[in-house]
Amino acid sequence: MGSLNTTTGIVALAAAAVALVSVAWAIGLTLSLRRLRAAQRAVLGDGSRDLVAHAAQLQAAFESLAQYVEDFGTRLDYRMDQAELRLEGTLAHRALIRYDAYGEMSGRQSTSIALLDATQSGIVFSSIHHRDTARLYTKQIRNGQPELELSPEESEAVRIALAGSGAAHNGRQGAATS
Repeated sequence: MGSLNTTTGIVALAAAAVALVSVAWAIGLTLSLRRLRAAQRAVLGDGSRDLVAHAAQLQAAFESLAQYVEDFGTRLDYRMDQAELRLEGTLAHRALIRYDAYGEMSGRQSTSIALLDATQSGIVFSSIHHRDTARLYTKQIRNGQPELELSPEESEAVRIALAGSGAAHNGRQGAATS
């Protein structure tokens, strides 16, 4: 222990400290280099090919992926177009009108129902109720125009359906025409 107090001992201690710092620094640099090489392998490949071949492989993989995404988008567009076409034929506008067709205070048992699609085509049902009889009438609507003349209640049902309310409505009293 006495030899560490001499000049030679102090120089030896300083050299040991420098050596320890150098070893720690070398270990840190080695770990950094390993991380850098791992990142390079991820980008440049495993080293079995040259950089140009690896870049060509990455380009081919990217083009394959881009083609897959484009094909998928095309198929999705087609499916959406088909779904939209099917939806155009579904019920989009509807209304129900209740009224007393014969003015007998029978509690508004007669009804006219308009059921139309997005192209304003569909049908109008009218059910005319009397004390002991009931009649059912149907009329077709194409592009908002009836194939036969509509009664006032049927016209009101179509008007309300196209206006978008779709709710039941108590219509006026009076005789219905068919």
